[in-house]
Amino acid sequence: MRPLTFRAAVLALPLMLGACATNPEASTDYTAVSANAFVAANYRAADALALQLRGKLADDKPLIMATIVNIDALEQTSMLGRLVSEQLSTRLAQGGMKMLEMKLRNSVYLKRGQGELMLTREIGEVASTHNAQAVVVGSYAETRDAVFINVKVIQPTTNLVLAGHDYVLAKEGTVRSMLQSN
Repeated sequence: MRPLTFRAAVLALPLMLGACATNPEASTDYTAVSANAFVAANYRAADALALQLRGKLADDKPLIMATIVNIDALEQTSMLGRLVSEQLSTRLAQGGMKMLEMKLRNSVYLKRGQGELMLTREIGEVASTHNAQAVVVGSYAETRDAVFINVKVIQPTTNLVLAGHDYVLAKEGTVRSMLQSN
């Protein structure tokens, strides 16, 4: 057998590297998730909150993430509201903030199918019980073509807004389907 020439070896390199991948579908899935406009919009919102919060919070106390609710019915949410909340919390945790996972707590009332809903009167009590320094709250409003989302970080002892961010999601197929699911 003849030895490979340099040119042939260079051309064969991508094939050899591809064969070394343990799970090629995993890298494709990761790329799709990281490039998803929905995830990217939520991560940008969390990054904006984190930037505004620099120097305003203690490092040793957690934050609580409330479920993003429908602005026209504050005791209701959707798959969209729950997923936005999850992604905001994840991104804040990735940035080094201590996020308290409320789904693991028995003492918080969870409305079936809705999530961690918190009204203004409940925020102080829940935050105090869990020694949280702030609560991330938010709402969404839908129009025919878009979903407008508002998120705020509230200091529960004073009800002061420490940070806030507004953004808009196109009401395309995926977003539309998440709004219909309750």
